[in-house]
Amino acid sequence: MYKNFILSCCIVFFSACSMVQKPVVETVEPKPSEKVFEQEDLYILFALEAEHIHDYSSAEKLFSTLYEKSHKREYLYRALQNELRLKKYKNVITRVDRYLQNGLQDAELMRFKVIALTKLSRLDEAKELALEVAAMTQKPHDYIMVSNIYAEQKEYDLALKYLEGAYVKEYNEEILDKMAIILYVNLGRKKDAIAQLESHARIHGCSERICMRLVSFYSEENNIDGLLSVYKRMYAKFKTDAIAQKIIQIYTYKREYFKLIDFLEENKIDDTLLLQVYAGVKDYKKASSVALKLYEESGDINYLGQSALYKYEAFGKKISKEDLQDVIQNLQKVIEKKPDETLYLNYLGYILIDHEIDVKKGMDYVQKALKVEPNSAYYLDSLAWGYYKLGNCKRADAIMQKVVALGEGDQPEVKEHIEMIKKCLQNSKKR
Repeated sequence: MYKNFILSCCIVFFSACSMVQKPVVETVEPKPSEKVFEQEDLYILFALEAEHIHDYSSAEKLFSTLYEKSHKREYLYRALQNELRLKKYKNVITRVDRYLQNGLQDAELMRFKVIALTKLSRLDEAKELALEVAAMTQKPHDYIMVSNIYAEQKEYDLALKYLEGAYVKEYNEEILDKMAIILYVNLGRKKDAIAQLESHARIHGCSERICMRLVSFYSEENNIDGLLSVYKRMYAKFKTDAIAQKIIQIYTYKREYFKLIDFLEENKIDDTLLLQVYAGVKDYKKASSVALKLYEESGDINYLGQSALYKYEAFGKKISKEDLQDVIQNLQKVIEKKPDETLYLNYLGYILIDHEIDVKKGMDYVQKALKVEPNSAYYLDSLAWGYYKLGNCKRADAIMQKVVALGEGDQPEVKEHIEMIKKCLQNSKKR
């Protein structure tokens, strides 16, 4: 409805104008900025609006009228462009031929004819004309046009030849991308395709287009190192979370955890993951530091608990009194907020027992954990160790038998406790 209204307005307006003004005939093409007739601006507005609402038929008529009245060639180009949109390929060919026969030498007009011939699958004619245009202009985009036709005819070596000619003139990544696809997909020269892309990336930089083409090829080749190299270059340039996650996945897949740590530290991303990796490689000192940072940023009490655990693991029995007190206080804060958190209950209890700070209080914490998880071998071990510290070796031994029955008797710390408790029993018998 809106299209018909626009066209009706155009017809009424321009019919009225034609009664009072004759078309301008120019022997010399005017300058694009030069206004040739009074209503030229209005014609342009209507023509552009018609294009905007995809009324290409009206747009073609208006631009054709503009060309007839002004002889400005850009209007002719827009008219032909709209005919291509309408798939009036034969009209385009006839029209271009008419202009060319009248002595109008124009590479752009010839390009329109090449497109129309290609769309009609008249590839030999299109190729002949495209070669003529390329020879005339020596421009990269005309070399590409020739290449596209050769590719359509499955003459990939010749298609590549013309693309290479265009690339030498202009180190354009669009041209390179087309070259790479022909080399990799059509000619099976996969190493050459990758080498061309990598060479361009080294000299001119790895744009998103070139990098993503390399990613697709390296993925096809299952070249993990190649993928990692490209993603690292992309991250250095674009710094997106999606690319960072790809790098993390590859380092994790390769189990290169120290390199993953370097990447996370250098770029200051994903402290939660960094905490996990530190813990995984048993760098408990750094793990404790990151966990504390996460607690301060988020207020999540679990991070305070993790910070305390990792701090204790970092020093073990050699921990200083000051650090040990800090660990105990932080674990107590966690338990106040989460009184049923068995991990922290057992950990705090074991520390109080093992360091003989308050064995009975430590056992109380462990027993609270056992109420929630009565068959936990680790919590039973802590309780047995408490009885050992109190000198009740028979009770400690009875509990350790349960630990062994649960299949945890081979754990180094459990084995040590079993030996200590056996010695205690032996010494008791000698008395």
